[in-house]
Amino acid sequence: MKRWIAKSIGGLAVAAFAVTASFANPYEKYKGTTIVVSWPALSHYGKAQGLIDQFTAETGINVEVDALQYLKLRDRQILEMSKPEGEYDVVTWVVMWKGEYVSKGLLTPLSQFFTSGALVDPKFDIDDIADAYLQNGGVVGGKKGYMPGKSGALYGLPFGAETSIMAYRKDILEAQGIAVPKTYDELRAAMKKLGEAGIPAMTSRGKTGHQVTAGWLLHLAPLGGKIFDDEWNPVFNNAAGVEAAQVMREIAQTGPKGIPAFGFGDAAAAFLGGDAAFYIDTLKIAAMARDPKLSKIADKVGYALHPVGSRCGSETGGFAAGIPANSQNKEAAFLFLQYITSKKGDQKMVELGGDPVRMSTYKANADKFAEYPVILEQLPCADADWRPLIPEWNELNIDVLGQALTEVITTDKPIQPIMDAAAEKARAIMEREGYYAWKDVN
Repeated sequence: MKRWIAKSIGGLAVAAFAVTASFANPYEKYKGTTIVVSWPALSHYGKAQGLIDQFTAETGINVEVDALQYLKLRDRQILEMSKPEGEYDVVTWVVMWKGEYVSKGLLTPLSQFFTSGALVDPKFDIDDIADAYLQNGGVVGGKKGYMPGKSGALYGLPFGAETSIMAYRKDILEAQGIAVPKTYDELRAAMKKLGEAGIPAMTSRGKTGHQVTAGWLLHLAPLGGKIFDDEWNPVFNNAAGVEAAQVMREIAQTGPKGIPAFGFGDAAAAFLGGDAAFYIDTLKIAAMARDPKLSKIADKVGYALHPVGSRCGSETGGFAAGIPANSQNKEAAFLFLQYITSKKGDQKMVELGGDPVRMSTYKANADKFAEYPVILEQLPCADADWRPLIPEWNELNIDVLGQALTEVITTDKPIQPIMDAAAEKARAIMEREGYYAWKDVN
């Protein structure tokens, strides 16, 4: 566990309040309050310390951060949020946890704060936040319970959100006479050519469980696949799902050695260490490539749109943040959320080396970072149904798909029967949880 507290910075805080005291400073009521924030011990959040310092200096609200390894975050948050009075005032979740948190009554709807003129900055402009990020991370209750829709409600704001893009080695592609792939046919042809030349083609997550599933999902969406249809029937074993699995097998066969053991960090490290020509995954690879502590290839990397298959369809993922239902400092917590996702806060995160969530921030900095123009073009293709953000996803992700896809990439067995068997297991889980109860009613 890693903790730090941001406190008012002496003269700066005093000066700020001296100037604004006569203007009914909206933060004055909460000066001296300490809020506790739970978020992951990841690069974006470590860099956010500078933003926290700025927030505390300007508002007088102290922030204590409980930073945990992200796979340990969910259990800790559920434990605290299930108490009559919890320790946390702000929690940051991986997008697939949002449905579970809301279904258990653990989060506070943000609408009650957005009705308060005393709390809401009129310049906040929520419409400027990338729609894919806002819907994917913060809205619950729309179509299928997790997608946009009239029945949806806002529970969180994106912070550390992402979509997928393609990074590639400019020098390798030029030397091999390979054009930057725009389609999956072109990508697969490039991987084959690189493999035949003895050059590792694409790196990927492949470790058994949620990592290999995430690797496969990156290809399922653009190839036209889904996990479920609108009546919750598993459809990931159709032609699109099998083709995506075949792509994963080809990646494992032509990519760097060790893909079946690669988690996110391993896959990224292989690309950043010069052991792969292609990387298709989170946009966070760009900031990592610029970091000399992580990358050996900064000046050799180009960025392009996630290749298309039958359609465009990039990842929706990352993190969002909201307020626990049992927080004792909800209004101060809202002011913190509003601040870190404001236009000012978003620009500060860029300056600190983090990833923005606002379209205006991407546009304002498009000439400074090579990936920003690509992200701006990519975001309209981000797939809100990239994975089903339902409480059962953890089981499906790890115990069903995560096992089947390991068999796909580590054997030469026919793929269709593997995916069919996984679909039957998925159907049994959905049956157990009551998803087909309405089947014979209407």
